[in-house]
Formats: sequence, C-alpha cells, structure tokens
Amino acid sequence: MASSDSSCSTQLIDGDGIFNVSGIESFMKEVKLAECGLSYAVVSIMGPQSSGKSTLLNNLFGTNFREMDAFKGRSQTTKGIWMARCAGIEPCTLVMDLEGTDGRERGEDDTAFEKQSALFALAVSDIVLINMWCHDIGREQAANKPLLKTVFQVMMRLFSPRKTTLLFVIRDKTRTPLENLEPVLREDIQKIWDSVPKPQAHMETPLSEFFNVEVVALSSYEEKEEQFKEQVANLRQRFYHSIAPGGLAGDRRGVVPASGFSFSSQQIWKVIKENKDLDLPAHKVMVATVRCEEIANEKYAAFAANEEWCQLEEDVQSGPITGFGKKLISLLDAYLSEYDAEAIYFDEGVRSAKQKQLQEKLLQLVQSAFQSALGHVRSGTLDKFKEAFDKALERGEGFSSAANNCVGSYMAQFDQACADVVIEQANWDTSKVREKLLRDIDAHVASVRAAKISDLTSSYEAKLKEALSGPVEALLDGANSETWPSIRNLLRRETESAVLGFSSALTGFDMDEDARQKMILTLKDYARGVVEGKAKEEAGRVLIRMKDRFTMLFSHDSDSMPRVWTGKEDIRAITKTARSASLKLLSVMAAIRLDDDDNDNIEKTLAVALVDSSNSAVNRSITMVDPLASSTWEQVPSSNTLITPVQCKSLWRQFKTETEYSVSQAISAQEASKRNNNWLPPPWAIVALVILGFNEFMTLLRNPLWLGVIFVGYLLVKALWMQLDISGEFRNGALPGIISLSSKFIPTIMNLVKRLAEEGQNPANNNPQRNQPNNNHNALTGSAVSSSASSNVTSLDNEKEYSSPSKYE
Repeated sequence: MASSDSSCSTQLIDGDGIFNVSGIESFMKEVKLAECGLSYAVVSIMGPQSSGKSTLLNNLFGTNFREMDAFKGRSQTTKGIWMARCAGIEPCTLVMDLEGTDGRERGEDDTAFEKQSALFALAVSDIVLINMWCHDIGREQAANKPLLKTVFQVMMRLFSPRKTTLLFVIRDKTRTPLENLEPVLREDIQKIWDSVPKPQAHMETPLSEFFNVEVVALSSYEEKEEQFKEQVANLRQRFYHSIAPGGLAGDRRGVVPASGFSFSSQQIWKVIKENKDLDLPAHKVMVATVRCEEIANEKYAAFAANEEWCQLEEDVQSGPITGFGKKLISLLDAYLSEYDAEAIYFDEGVRSAKQKQLQEKLLQLVQSAFQSALGHVRSGTLDKFKEAFDKALERGEGFSSAANNCVGSYMAQFDQACADVVIEQANWDTSKVREKLLRDIDAHVASVRAAKISDLTSSYEAKLKEALSGPVEALLDGANSETWPSIRNLLRRETESAVLGFSSALTGFDMDEDARQKMILTLKDYARGVVEGKAKEEAGRVLIRMKDRFTMLFSHDSDSMPRVWTGKEDIRAITKTARSASLKLLSVMAAIRLDDDDNDNIEKTLAVALVDSSNSAVNRSITMVDPLASSTWEQVPSSNTLITPVQCKSLWRQFKTETEYSVSQAISAQEASKRNNNWLPPPWAIVALVILGFNEFMTLLRNPLWLGVIFVGYLLVKALWMQLDISGEFRNGALPGIISLSSKFIPTIMNLVKRLAEEGQNPANNNPQRNQPNNNHNALTGSAVSSSASSNVTSLDNEKEYSSPSKYE
C-alpha cells in the first residue's frame, strides 16, 4: 500500500494475475468506500505500454502511480492492475491503471493477460480511458487497432452491456483540429466494431448500445507542459459528478454497491481467469446474495451482543418487564433499518429475501425471551385473578357472580398485557397462551368450587349426623314397635330440611342440574348411611342392651324403685316380662327398616322360636324345622340385615345364660325372706312348751324376783339381737349367718360392756343416791335404743348389699 496526503493506492492484481484480497480490503477501509453506496465511480485506463497512462492519471486525478523514467529507457512500468482514489473529486472516484498492451516483456503471443485485464476493466469500470497517440489516427496498422479489437471482442463475453463510456484521449495533439480528427477516429472505431465477430444475439446491435464514445485531445506533456496541464485541468472538471444525469457515466447500468465492490471484483476476476463468459446480471445477484448475507450476519451478531438486548433477556427471566414489546420492537427495528441502509443498493429481490431471513433469525433469537415475558404475564394474571377471586368470595359475593366478573376482568387485563409484550414483526399467535390461562383460571375456579361445595357438603353432613345420631341411638335404646317408624319420620324430616338448605346453597355455584341433583342424592344417601351406621353400631351392642333392659325391668318395679324380694312377687311373671322386652329389643335391632313398605315378621319368628318354643319344648316334635336355622330373614334384603337368625339364636342363648344368675339370686332372696318372716316355732311346739313349762311358770309366779331377772336378761338379749342383726345375717343362709355372727359377737359384747361402764362412771348432778336407779334405767333404755338404731342401719346395709348385685346384673 502506498499513500500520500491526497490519495492512496494499492496493487489490485499483480503481474501473475493474483488478486490482492487483503490489499483491496484495507484499501476500502482506508477510503471508507463501503459508506458510499452507489455514489461512486470507477475509471480505468488502457493503452500501449509506455504511452504515458500513469502520467496522465497522476496529473488528471492527483494519484501517485509510478511513472516511467525516460532517462532510463522505455520499458514496462506498471505491472498488473493498480488502483487509487482520486483526490478532491466527488463522488468518490476510483482509478485503475492497467498494464500497457503490446509490451515486449510479455511478447507478441502472450496476449491472454491483456484480454483478461481489458474484460475486467470493462466489467467493473464506468469510464474507460483509451490512451492513443495522435499520429496513429487514420493509420491502418496503428497501435490502437489491436487494442480496440481486444476491447470489442472481450465486450462480447459480457451477457449484458453496462453502457460503458469510452473516453479516447488523443495524446500529443498536432495542428490538425480535433473536429477533423474525431470523425476519422469514430469511423475507424465503427469499422473495427463491424469487423469484430459477434454472437448471434448481438449481430445487429449497434456500438452505442454497448458504449458511449467521447473524444478529447491533449497537447504534448514534454513539449507543452503548461498547456497540457491546463487541458488536463479542464478535463478533470468533467469527472466531477460523473455519475449524475448528463455526466460522463450518467447512463451506466448494473452498478454494484460500494460495500460489495471488493467481493464483486474478486469474483469477476475469478470468472475471467477461468476463461468463462461473464454473466453480469447473475453476477450482480450473486454479489448481492453474498453481501446481503454478510450484512445480515453482521447485524445478527451485533444484535446478539447488544448490551440492551442482553440485559433485557436477563431481566425477563426473573420477572415481567414493563414495555417489553416496545423495547424489543425498537431494537429489532434499529438493526433491520441498519441492514436496509447498508443493503439498499443491492438487488431488491435478494435484499428482501435476506432481510426476511435476518428478521426470522432475530425473531428466533428473541422468541424464548418473548415466551418468558408472555409466561410472566400469564402467571401474573393468574395470581392476581386468584387473589381477587378469593377476596370477592370473602366479601360475600356470590360464587358464580364473582367468578364471571373476575374472569372477564382479568382476561381483559391479560389481553392488554399481551399487547405490551407482542412483537409486531413476529406476528406470533398468543391464543394458545390465552387458552392455557383460561384453562388454568377455569381449573382454579373448579377447584375453589369443589372446595366450597365440599365444605358445604361437610357442613350439612355434620348437621345431619348431629341431628340423627343421638335421636336414633335413643330410639334404638328404647326399642319398641314404634322405633323404626319414628326413625323413618326423623330421617325424612331432617333430610328434607337439609336438602332444602343444601339445594338453595348450590344455586349460587352455577352448576348444571344433573350435577346438582347428583349431589342432593348423595346427601340423602349420607343421611340414610348415618342411620344405618348407627343401627349397625347399636346392633353390635345388642347383648349389652338386652341385659340392661332385662335388669331394669327385673330389678325395678313400675315406679323404677329397686325391688325387695319379700316373697310375695311373681318372679316367673317378672322374668317373662323382662325377657319379652329384651326379645322385643332384639327383634327391633335385627334389621334396618327405613323403607315405608318394610313389613317383616321377625318379632313373631323370634317369639315362636325362642319364647314359645321353650314353654312347649316337651310337646314339640323333634322333626320340626328350626325357623332360626338360616342366615337371612324372610322379606328382608341381606343389605338391611343387622343380626341374622342364627346370630339371634346364639345371642338369646348367651343372654339367658348371663341372666340366669339374677333370677336365681332373686329366688334365693325370696326364700330367705320367707324363712326370716316365719321365725316362730310351729303351733304344736308352742302347746308342748306350755304344757311342759307349766311348773316353771308357776315357780315364777310364786317368786316375782325372777321376773325382774328375766326382764333384764330379755333386754340384754334384745340389745344383742338388734346389734348383731341376727335376722339379717341369717337371711342369706345359716352358714353365712353363723360365720358372720361369730366374727361380730365378741366385739359387740365388748362394746355393750364399755357403754355400761361409761354410763356407770358418770357422776350424779343433784342427788346421786336418788338418781342412780333412774340413771341405770336410762342407760339400759339408751342402750336398747342405740342397739335398735344400729340394728336398723345394719338391716338397711344388708338390704343394699343384696339388691346391688341384681341391679348391675
């Protein structure tokens, strides 16, 4: 690379035909060619070797191409193709200095590079300067004719003409006026054009279709240098705004944008080197494809590395971002606009296609962030809906009304939030996210509805359980003929009341009628299940209930007072009544009877099999069928059976066994009472006692003192009798009475003696001598009363001890 204050230059193609890729890239960056778009021009110069091409370019454009040193001899100066930027000319103008033709260094037969460089210059240049000597004009074998033939021949290899401007520069003009030289030159040019072989498509194509021909003459640089420079300065003015309409290259065609000039030149030279025909339209599309793709990749990479986008992508992962869509749209628009600005001069079809691809890639890059933002909007809307919905229910708003209002409100908020997230360029469908949100909202509403209905159902079930359990248990405990009708009435009443309230409460949940009726039916089934469960529970305790009922009726009278077995009670009748009541309870508990049409003969069957059969067991035939030898009741479904016939028989047997002791105890108590009440000896014994004791009786009458002794003895014996409660002790039998009296006799005697001693030690207050007999009498009397009271207490205690076992049996 060589440079000066006003221009810079580089060798584009060396003498061996090697394209300097790195050199032209550096050159383009230095001259900032990519920023020019279509506003640039390319000028090249052709001509014989050592014809002053480089000198002309340096003076005309202010370049610094190497010039031939005339003092060293005439030789090849420029090898290959050099390029430089013109200094001080607008628009940006690039100049290519081609290696001279007809040089001795390459020889007569080596014209391949000349044709290749000529074709390259025609393919990339807007203006081609053809440098020729004035004295060669009009000559048949002049040096300019091979050059023109070469130009015209290679031009045929371009599929589409670019309308290149051929500016013939006549050097070292003589006295012959230009007006006379130009017609001759144009005539020679036309003859050469006509003589050049053309393809069939361009047989009749005129020269003007391919070229704009301009002619200019310059004085000799060596002999008339000042005049030469003045003429060159005038010619320089024609290159200002050369691409504008009316300029030297005003009607050029197929211009490659400046940013693609490097790649286009490289590809054109590659095609020319391969000796292929150059299809400029296809080449233009190819360059546009490559360059637009490069620009698109650059913009994609720049967007991916953009700090604002990276921050936006990071932030959107953690939470919602206000104005996400607008920020992303702004970023995408900025980079797509930059692409359009750089690719605007390339082929429209290619540019649009690559722009679409860039947009798709960018949208693919931001899609995950968009989905995250949309997900935040969905989840945020769902959370807000849940909160608002719960608050509405807490305020007492109806479920259906609250659900409809909240759904409408928050779906509208979601649509508004979606509009803030949506990217216009993408036109992505958010309906699936909206549908998912709606499904989530519906699922939440359904779950809340289910929870509320579950709570409501549980509440009514608890009320039903409370209303049914206690009364049903009480009714079953007092089992009688009206037990099950009462339970049915209770169940019907409580169920109707609960169903009425439950049905009214369900109307606010916006349920379909089938589901509502199903839930009502479930509540009814629950109420029935409560009764059935309580019946099964009580059936499990039926034996205890039967024994309790038997004990209550057997051990208590009609006034619920404990029975005292005095010997007058009909134990057999009482036992039969108590057992019949227990059998009634068993028949009630044997089956569930909640249907109005329940009509069974369980009680009758049990009575015949268990009560009547026991009475007529002697007369019953052995061959008779046992009605309880079955696991089901007639006219009773197995699902309603609580106690099977076989179980009833077993329970009755166990019941009788466990209540036999109470009956036997009652019988024993009754017999003991009878024995206690009949303590007098038989009449014959009394008569014998009177007859045999007549002498003793007469002796007492003759000596009355014995009566006092007998009376005192009687009092002592009575006191002992009362204290020891002899009649009560022998009530339970002789042996238990003797054992009890033996243990109590001595303590009782000691107690009486102690009491008498205490009474004797008490001093008299007024007249001890006079009051002493009275005191003795009072002591004896008090002792007798005390003994009587003690005897009564003991008697009551003994009665309680007797009656207690019968009560709990």
